[in-house]
Amino acid sequence: MDTVIEVFKWIGIVLAAGFIGYFGRYLAMQIIDKMQRKKSQTQSPPTPEPARETPPTPEIQLEQTRLKVEKKKAKAEAKKAKKAERG
Repeated sequence: MDTVIEVFKWIGIVLAAGFIGYFGRYLAMQIIDKMQRKKSQTQSPPTPEPARETPPTPEIQLEQTRLKVEKKKAKAEAKKAKKAERG
């Protein structure tokens, strides 16, 4: 009977330590986050939004597509030549 009480006592100690550790870490992270936000507000002015890219024109898209097709053809030819070389 004495060992059962000892086991429950140690289980309670471990659970209490876990509880304190978890919420202690959570509290520390909240404090650090709050300090960083306060520090960033005082040091740097707000940054402007980055400029949005304009979509490419149809001519540019057509050229890009043509280059991709040429690249694929060159790759297929190289693969065909390598295959012919082997067999």
